Amino acid sequence: MTPAQPRMVRNDGQAMDLAFSDADLRFVAEIVHRASGIVIRETKSAMTRGRLVRRIKALGLGSIKDYMDLLRSPQLESELPDLLNAVTTNHTSFFRERHHFDQLANETLPHLLARNPKRLRIWSAASSSGEEPYSIAAILAQSLKGFSGCDARILATDIDSEMVSAAEAGEYSQDVLGRAPADLRPLLGCTPSTRPGHHVVSPALRRLVTCRTLNLLDPWPFRGPFDVIFCRNVMIYFDGPTKRTLVDRFADMLSDGGTLFIGHSESLGPNHPRLRLSGRTSYTQSRRHHD
Repeated sequence: MTPAQPRMVRNDGQAMDLAFSDADLRFVAEIVHRASGIVIRETKSAMTRGRLVRRIKALGLGSIKDYMDLLRSPQLESELPDLLNAVTTNHTSFFRERHHFDQLANETLPHLLARNPKRLRIWSAASSSGEEPYSIAAILAQSLKGFSGCDARILATDIDSEMVSAAEAGEYSQDVLGRAPADLRPLLGCTPSTRPGHHVVSPALRRLVTCRTLNLLDPWPFRGPFDVIFCRNVMIYFDGPTKRTLVDRFADMLSDGGTLFIGHSESLGPNHPRLRLSGRTSYTQSRRHHD
């Protein structure tokens, strides 16, 4: 493999050797898969190299080889979170895949609230920079009007610690907000921030959301159950066994009648024993599993 632009100048003026071989890609892909379940395919070599270059520059290293040597050293343990941050894809927007939010507003939440629950829990399991959980919070806040005594909370988790910090801040550029559907955008209650051209999601919505860093392959430090789980456009990066294990864990974590929303290009297949199709790429817990 002969990558484009194999050399670059560091901030100190020294040239960086950025040749990225097939062996380098396989090595990085193995580390990432073992740690996160994410599969990096050969077709993503150029993208992976570009993301690693930014990390190499941040560390002040001189070459891809230097970084590979670091990953082979005991420093891998401390470097791993930043490596995962570097290679993780974070594409999101407010009210993305609108049909899910229409179902949440018109079917899922009314069904749940008809039971007059004292507790309601929603999990955004790949929350990126926060647009998804705050979109959920906007719909939830509207649905809760007229209900009192319901302890409603949204857990927002992501493997990328930098994205979790961005979600906690709840601050977005005008360009990002401008891509939200015009009729739903006011539900976010955004007000200008101290940064020019940026706005902050309303405090009421931010109070509904708790943000945490979480690798979905690790043990989950909570018991649930959750009434709704969003895990969208994430499982496309996993291999089959990882995906099946994750879906089963989600099913275990759902309440009776709870709903799992997945991405538009994802599917659980027609025969999952506990989850039945209930909408466009949404699945409802059909029965509780007992060991």
